[in-house]
Amino acid sequence: MILRYWSIVWLLFFLIISGFACSRRTDTSTIRVGYFPNITHAQAVLGLSDGTFASHLGPGIKIEATIFNAGPSIIEAVFSGDIDIAYVGPSPAINGYVRSGGKAFKMVSGAVSGGALFVIKPNSGIKKAADLSGKRIASPQLGNTQDIALREYMRKNGLKPKERGGTVNILPLRNPDILNLFMRGQIDGAWVPEPWGTRLLREAHGEIFFDESTFWDDGQFCTTLIIVRKDFLERHPDWIRLWLAAHVEVTHWINQYPKEAKEKISDRIKVISGIYFPKEIIDEAFARLRITYDPIVPSLFSYAEMAYNAGFLGDRMPEISEMVDLSLLNEVLGKKSLPLVGEKR
Repeated sequence: MILRYWSIVWLLFFLIISGFACSRRTDTSTIRVGYFPNITHAQAVLGLSDGTFASHLGPGIKIEATIFNAGPSIIEAVFSGDIDIAYVGPSPAINGYVRSGGKAFKMVSGAVSGGALFVIKPNSGIKKAADLSGKRIASPQLGNTQDIALREYMRKNGLKPKERGGTVNILPLRNPDILNLFMRGQIDGAWVPEPWGTRLLREAHGEIFFDESTFWDDGQFCTTLIIVRKDFLERHPDWIRLWLAAHVEVTHWINQYPKEAKEKISDRIKVISGIYFPKEIIDEAFARLRITYDPIVPSLFSYAEMAYNAGFLGDRMPEISEMVDLSLLNEVLGKKSLPLVGEKR
């Protein structure tokens, strides 16, 4: 009798555990997205808060959003399967793609272009590129998009960072720390994204030494991209198509109603991060950005070359053309009778 009792107990336990595991395996009605609380991730900030993405996906698909503060950490989350869709800069995306042997994710859309400044202290003595020798220059993170651009600018002007036997001290720091050290006079300059560039100008009385837009043809370069985990894209192309339709809609709304959009984005950033950007900073920062779904593919390949030149991608220039898959975005654009975006160089 006792044996029969325990047999029933273990059977029930097994059925409960099996049912739980099965439910975990079959619960695929969730999209997990990662993004930054920043204006360079404007569509995610606005579209997740106002319900645009949710309305396009419908009530049967749940959105789980996670806030990140750095590109490498969001790439690691994609690698681990914790994030399905991510808004991220080109350099972390390229590095992650190369690290995974091209197996981890695809780049499916752009989000923002432009908006990066090299700002210096007025008393730094920096008048030309050669004056960077012996100076302390900050970037947001080792190997991040602005860090790569800074190193390429130095390379083109015959300069090297100290860690590679050169004379320029590059300090990878968080953007808030860059602002604080800049105000204290402990760094001579910084290459940063918006709105931190504008904050250095207005709050720390910096001067523009170099606007990255002058680095590029037509002043256009990718700042934020959308990547999707490869296996998720293969299993749920319809969901990604819906996501991209919402992304395009939010992009057009921001460009059509910039005043209202900036207010909503600023308010939302304050809610999710605690950081408040005054109206004058948001206005000036947005003037240097272009909210777009075009990933400006040629600049993506250029960033890969820059990262290789800086020694971040190994001994051989990697091939990243297969990283780009704009087929679903172009389907969405075609249905809306909008110009398609190019996949090739």
